[in-house]
Amino acid sequence: MTDRWYVLIEEDTRETRRADGVELRLHRWTLAASYPVDGDEARARAVAEDAALHYVPGILARHARPGDVPARSAFLTPDGSWLVHVRQHHRECHVRVTTARLVHTRREQEAPPKSLKEKFRHALDGPEPGPAPWAPGRDTSP
Repeated sequence: MTDRWYVLIEEDTRETRRADGVELRLHRWTLAASYPVDGDEARARAVAEDAALHYVPGILARHARPGDVPARSAFLTPDGSWLVHVRQHHRECHVRVTTARLVHTRREQEAPPKSLKEKFRHALDGPEPGPAPWAPGRDTSP
């Protein structure tokens, strides 16, 4: 398999909830987009810089009017990723833009359906133990 370069964009999503009269702002990073890049690592870095300087997160894009340009502070970190702070109309969010090389991919595989006998056994005996968690040095290939 040949290595393929991507630009990954993560957004800081925020959800506000109330509990016991207190407002809680819950933050979490989520992978918002991944764009394949035609070219080498240098081309991927150039595309990542363009994304850091122009990408508008969905939370701001939904409320933008034609012609609006958000305020933006883009920081290039020593590891080559970009951390971007974007503000518009009293809304703000953070975006992280990185380059990555896809080195492995696997398709999802579903187990074959259980027979009627196996379903009855499962109902009587309880569920089978799940797979052991990953640990270094242990072969987990199927």
